[in-house]
Amino acid sequence: MITTDDIFHLPKEDRHAFEAAALALFQIQAAACPPYREYLDRIGVRAETVAALREIPFLPIELFKSHEVYCCAEPPEVVFTSSATTGMTPSRHPMRSLALYERAFRGAFRTFYGEPSRWSLYALLPNYLRRKGSSLVYMADRLIADCGSGGFYLDDYDALLRDMARDPKPKILLGVSYALWDLAERYAPKLSDTIIMETGGMKGYREEIPKEEFHRILCEAFGVEAIHSEYGMAELTSQAYSQGGNRFRCPTWMRVLCRDVNDPFEGLPAGQRGGLNIIDLANRWSCAFIQTQDVGRVDADGSFVVEGRIDHAEIRGCNLLVQ
Repeated sequence: MITTDDIFHLPKEDRHAFEAAALALFQIQAAACPPYREYLDRIGVRAETVAALREIPFLPIELFKSHEVYCCAEPPEVVFTSSATTGMTPSRHPMRSLALYERAFRGAFRTFYGEPSRWSLYALLPNYLRRKGSSLVYMADRLIADCGSGGFYLDDYDALLRDMARDPKPKILLGVSYALWDLAERYAPKLSDTIIMETGGMKGYREEIPKEEFHRILCEAFGVEAIHSEYGMAELTSQAYSQGGNRFRCPTWMRVLCRDVNDPFEGLPAGQRGGLNIIDLANRWSCAFIQTQDVGRVDADGSFVVEGRIDHAEIRGCNLLVQ
């Protein structure tokens, strides 16, 4: 039985340890997670024959909208939900243990930014604050408490900028992309000793533009050299971070792989463009092997770039359970 300590104490860059942990968790979830078990059956994969990381099938992320992706006899402590535009069905991620979630996001934050207490965290997440069930709001709330300074701001940009200007600590401004763009256009404030971290995309509020152009707009408006990014989603327990250039890196218990867009069972070598698959070992009580609808490239060192979304793609395998 793989434990939480096993997941979070993996040696850095030890591929063999990660693969062993992933295979052990796969065997558990292949038996205990009903939607994953049924999916494996539909695609003709017998769990006992899977002996290498490259042989593990990834569950289409759409199934979090139509199925209860959960593998624990005890009820979840909370169910996180994704943001969804009007008429769309949100994903649901039953979270068995909030303590595990907190351990994951605190561990990832410390990996890339050190102890939260050295920072002030300001969260500009209007669309997330207006609904219930956001894992991002939960994470930001706990990290703000760990920092001991900062706070949430809905649309009072004057108060946000005033409070940040008075704060002597190094600061992180975590904002949903469209809100940061709005702040940049309306105020163009030159922020000192501050990291700008975008997340969440435009959510239909602003036009989608190339990431490089968007980051250039923010850099010029805020007077910073690079834009950081947080990569996470309701269906995951862990987060990856980019500290500039839209290149993300994962904590030791998370890994991103690339697949052929037209054949989800065909992995791609480093550097090739394709759909992104995620192994999140902290998804202990749901499914750790997720086939996303994001497109990008994964480098040989495990870092990855997100280049967009798969539009209107009917990926083979996705509809085996959706209907």
